[in-house]
Amino acid sequence: MTSSEPGLTRELPPLALYVHVPWCLRKCPYCDFNSHAAGRNPPFDRYVDRLLADLDRELERLSDSRRLASIFIGGGTPSLLPGGLVQRLLDGVRARIALDEAVEITLEANPGTTDAAHFARYGEAGVNRLSIGVQSLSAIQLNRLGRIHDPQQARDTVALARRAGFRNLNLDMMFALPDQGLAEAATDLEALIDLGPDHISYYQLTLEPHTGFHADPPSLPESDLAADMAEQGAERLETAGFGRYEVSAYAQPGKRCRHNLNYWEFGDYLGIGAGAHGKISRRSSKGLAIRRNEKISDPRCYVDEAPDAMLASERELSDADRIFEFALNAFRLTQGFPRASFAQRTGIDWSRCAALMDEAVGKGLVELDSDRVRPTPRGCAFLDDLIALFTPVTE
Repeated sequence: MTSSEPGLTRELPPLALYVHVPWCLRKCPYCDFNSHAAGRNPPFDRYVDRLLADLDRELERLSDSRRLASIFIGGGTPSLLPGGLVQRLLDGVRARIALDEAVEITLEANPGTTDAAHFARYGEAGVNRLSIGVQSLSAIQLNRLGRIHDPQQARDTVALARRAGFRNLNLDMMFALPDQGLAEAATDLEALIDLGPDHISYYQLTLEPHTGFHADPPSLPESDLAADMAEQGAERLETAGFGRYEVSAYAQPGKRCRHNLNYWEFGDYLGIGAGAHGKISRRSSKGLAIRRNEKISDPRCYVDEAPDAMLASERELSDADRIFEFALNAFRLTQGFPRASFAQRTGIDWSRCAALMDEAVGKGLVELDSDRVRPTPRGCAFLDDLIALFTPVTE
């Protein structure tokens, strides 16, 4: 049975909404996201209007009545938006599509770009989870990373968020920073844990193409030392009560990020905003169809062009695409995935990937039983090698 045959998928996956805000005060040299220096008078008001127009067009093409399980306002630096505009945005979303009663609404914030009044207004607008880009609590490293805040501003931002009533707080931190040693990485992480977050994203700095660091690379720790930092950090976070559920995600009980889990479980999401990506499944007479799209990346063009021009690209996923993208996401989960979810989310029978799974088992990268598929510790450590097994072969 293949994706062209009906019956594999009885229900569509959960639906989420990603909202991209592309402006920052300054572009960080390691960042490869679609972000741009805000400069003077960025068109925030017009941008929110265009976001809602973008959502209208997405919903016109949605062939079902699913509720939103989560909303994630990312960037860029969404905390540059005044609270009133976040209120208008979220009111507009609620007027257009139903939300789950327990909907998770996350907004990314950077220290130095917000204050107590901002946080209070975000909460009033319906934001119930903040993700704060701390990245390091070392003044030297923050300077090397081109961040605009200092360690005390990061601590103050966390305290402001707590005083504003936020009880679901993620903090981002990187390791393997320029000239960083093992002890320094441990000290940095300990200082982050002391801030008492509910969730920590702890990930390795990598040199991405088309970034300042890629053009002018800093001195980074060797791969073996970076691996030691990762292992050291994982052990410390576990002892501090943070369960590791994804390669770089650690959560206190009940605080896993619903939005990101939906990505990793190959769920669906609408993407609005400059450079935003979306993935939508729909039933058809041939089974399950899955479509990806991407919006134009330049924020000025996104605001100024005709509505029909917001869409930069769109394509239907082939069977090979689905197998690869499912593996790319699901194998990031430390507990893996139920075997049945492969067919449910891709519309493809398990037999189509069985040989690839057997190869991954033979290489010691995957554990496989009748109910569940899990990456082994080796598979988690060599995730790129695991994913490469599922990469479509090009002629």
